Amino acid sequence: MIQQFADWLVYTVFGLDTNTHLGVALNFFVYDSLKVVLLLFAISIVMGVVNAYFPIERLRNFLTTRKLYGLQYLFAAVFGAITPFCSCSSIPLFIGFVKGGIPLGVTFAFLITSPLVNEVAVAMFAGTFGFKVTAIYVVSGIVLGTLGGFLLGKLNLERFLSEWVIKIQQMSSAEQVEWELDHKTFLQRLPTIVADAWKIVRGVLAYVSIGIGIGAAMHGYVPEGFFTTYLGGEHWYAVPLAVVLAVPMYSNAAGIVPVIEVFVAKGVGLGTALAFMMSVVGLSLPEATLLKKVMTMRLIGIFFGTVALMIILLGWLFNVFL
Repeated sequence: MIQQFADWLVYTVFGLDTNTHLGVALNFFVYDSLKVVLLLFAISIVMGVVNAYFPIERLRNFLTTRKLYGLQYLFAAVFGAITPFCSCSSIPLFIGFVKGGIPLGVTFAFLITSPLVNEVAVAMFAGTFGFKVTAIYVVSGIVLGTLGGFLLGKLNLERFLSEWVIKIQQMSSAEQVEWELDHKTFLQRLPTIVADAWKIVRGVLAYVSIGIGIGAAMHGYVPEGFFTTYLGGEHWYAVPLAVVLAVPMYSNAAGIVPVIEVFVAKGVGLGTALAFMMSVVGLSLPEATLLKKVMTMRLIGIFFGTVALMIILLGWLFNVFL
């Protein structure tokens, strides 16, 4: 329905042609803006309910006091893999985890894996490249999230969260006490949950619009053969270049699978194509603009740099062994 509305608005009301760069870019912007905002709002409501009723204190104590030997990062990565969210719609869950006091490394494990692996992309990948390559892709995405979360967790990066998130954390402690003493029914609490969800959406709305606008411009104006021209062959720099070129793009894993199929068909190495895909969905510039609301620029740089390095290493390994 969102796509139909975007088509009607751009191509019927505005009268733009489906073959023009402006038409394609504006259609992408309208569709993704509506989709992401609705997802942000819905997920924020869900996380509001979870934070209100779920014993988050018990989970935090479990993760911080028990010796789990790194399994907490694996659990978070697997949870990210089974949630069908893109990078932008994963942010409310990230905020919910941080708000609940979940260790930052664990939240990063989720944030890395969630956009990389989802069931739609896996199904499309299996139909395009076969089950062997699909299994390698899924396992590598989970491993990337697990190792990335573990490494980032060891750096004690909490001090680089934005002041906005720190205020949310401080408010959360007081709110939790109030909610525990409050005996209102769910329906009585729902208006407050919805209002808080809208505050989160309103707080990041500008960043969402800017990020999707950048992605729309890239989607509409970059020539189709641009990437295959520079990423083909077996040059060592193909994988790092793929990662760099992917950052300004914006798409979910399912949306980029057909593009990867074209890349491979035109001679781009599978490892290079996978590195491009992982960078588009996990390191996009729109995601960075949205993360600016919850992280300082230094933390965004550390996060992007760590994940980019791991994606490059995976791409080189795939090109050698696949």
